[in-house]
Amino acid sequence: MINIEKLKKEQDDLARKIQDPSLSKEPGAFKRVSTRLSELEEIINTYNEIKDLQNQIEEAQELIKSSDEDMKKLAQDELKVLNEKIKTLNSKIEELTIEKDPNDYRNVLIEIRAGTGGDEAALFAENLYRMYLKYAERMGWKVEEYSSSRTGNGGYKEVIALFSGDNAYGELKLESGVHRVQRVPVTESSGRIHTSTASVVVLPEIEDLEVEVKDEDLKIDVFRAGGPGGQSVNTTDSAVRITHLPSGLVVSVQDEKSQLKNKAKAIKILKSRLYDMKLAEEEKRESEKRKNAMKGGDRSAKIRTYNFPQSRITDHRIKKSWHNMQSILGGDLEEIIKTTGRELNTQK
Repeated sequence: MINIEKLKKEQDDLARKIQDPSLSKEPGAFKRVSTRLSELEEIINTYNEIKDLQNQIEEAQELIKSSDEDMKKLAQDELKVLNEKIKTLNSKIEELTIEKDPNDYRNVLIEIRAGTGGDEAALFAENLYRMYLKYAERMGWKVEEYSSSRTGNGGYKEVIALFSGDNAYGELKLESGVHRVQRVPVTESSGRIHTSTASVVVLPEIEDLEVEVKDEDLKIDVFRAGGPGGQSVNTTDSAVRITHLPSGLVVSVQDEKSQLKNKAKAIKILKSRLYDMKLAEEEKRESEKRKNAMKGGDRSAKIRTYNFPQSRITDHRIKKSWHNMQSILGGDLEEIIKTTGRELNTQK
């Protein structure tokens, strides 16, 4: 049962908070407050619509008792329409009040790496990256490539990019895991089907002030950036490798010609990975919540298979398949994302 008075009080409190000039100095906090305000507004408006419909239903039920047959018929027809409307709104408010991951509103860092399968795995990693780029385009998000390492055949050994937009992490967080492809490689003359893999890691973007990284905990190396086949990208030591000594995490970025820009990107990636580690540790101590809410988020877990000969994509977490593979690889991910999220929520 919705405690509407509690939600209205929260709305009033946040409305006052968002007027505080100091909040604008913290972009992450400002975005959280404004996002929650929008959610509350939609919930309260939907609740008010339901109450209004309930009043109309009561009026229609009274009219049905009328001795006037024409009036009774009109009231019965009206009641059917009103009941359908209220059914739709009840489903909507149920969905709106489902407890959300507080990180859903964030931008997202996506890391894609070729797994088993050599050149074919790198080409598949490129397919996945292009799929997410096309989906971002559909969603109106911005994408900034942070780091990449290509193979000679045009595939990716690794690519890391920041996707910025409304609810980006919430949309893509369940993409974490191992993606498997079954197809005949372009280079395979005998036409045999090969199986290759690529891993996807989805991390929430973290504001600088949210995770503290001490200078003394960092080992920073600079080196000359290189491209596929050993070719030089530039002639200065602009590439940066940062090792976080307490955790052992290592981040390398070399795409920018500026050493400072590469360092800033590497720090952002490092902070997101540290934040992700912190979340995992906290939730592991508390309960099995992360395991349930993020089924398939385990980076060693095979979550999806892309079978090219049968034009079929299967999500192994929910045991469901889709047969419009080319459309999905072209960015038509909406149905997969919504269905996967809905099914996994019911498994909690």
